[in-house]
Amino acid sequence: MTEETQAKSLTPHIIITVIVVIVVIIAYFGFSKGDEQEQSNLPTAVEETIAEPMPESEFDLTDEYATEDNAPVIEEPVIIDMPEPQPVPEPLDTSDATIKTSLLNIANYEAAAKLLVNDDLLRRFVVLTQNIANKSTANNHQVVVEPEEDFKVYNQAGQTFIDAASFKRYTPYVETLTSMETDALVSMLETYKPAMQDIYAEIGDPQDDFKFVMMDAINHLLDTPEVPVPIEVHTDSVMFKFKDERLENLSSPQKQLLRTGPENMRRIKAKLRDIKQAIQ
Repeated sequence: MTEETQAKSLTPHIIITVIVVIVVIIAYFGFSKGDEQEQSNLPTAVEETIAEPMPESEFDLTDEYATEDNAPVIEEPVIIDMPEPQPVPEPLDTSDATIKTSLLNIANYEAAAKLLVNDDLLRRFVVLTQNIANKSTANNHQVVVEPEEDFKVYNQAGQTFIDAASFKRYTPYVETLTSMETDALVSMLETYKPAMQDIYAEIGDPQDDFKFVMMDAINHLLDTPEVPVPIEVHTDSVMFKFKDERLENLSSPQKQLLRTGPENMRRIKAKLRDIKQAIQ
């Protein structure tokens, strides 16, 4: 008989790299208005003046002996083409509502709105990406909500395995990711890259390009080994761990990606490869 056991939910921090890896798009921060020109004060009264008689011309232009050499020179006005003023770009709206709306506009999945958190999306993504690149996780910087279903295992012949139902918990996240066109995701990335670079400069090395941090994060996830099911686990009374020490010794992001299941991981990796190729 198969015994189903409910255990502590394992947060899918990794999926966001995926949903937003993505993400994110051009910012022109800070623009100043042109200084208003001061108007000179006009005189309040005009004094009357007596015009003096114009001196007689030294040359009589009507004289039959007048020549072109002694005629007055009249210069043609010089016309200078002034360039048209360029429109001042508006600063990029990096509010959570705008970023979330941008993602939902390119996601062909009706449940996507329920999966993303509603606060500090851009900063959460930058911190999460940096942590994945460093082979760790950021427990307080999830960009997606946790699955509603619990993590489940089953016991068979004295061994404990991950239940296939646990893999299905992540299907909506993967569906959201794969529904997004890669070109649209990369466009978002290019648009928000300056804003993300500013955030990264606060928490990392300001000299580093956040694009390469993202590439490191993607490459680390792509290095996650693919293993067949069933996947054996064991518990230390606190949480479940992989029975295979090689898997348990993987980084936290890689182990979380493994917990999405073979099929979901295959689809996630395929999308990451497309994004990697597009931003190289």
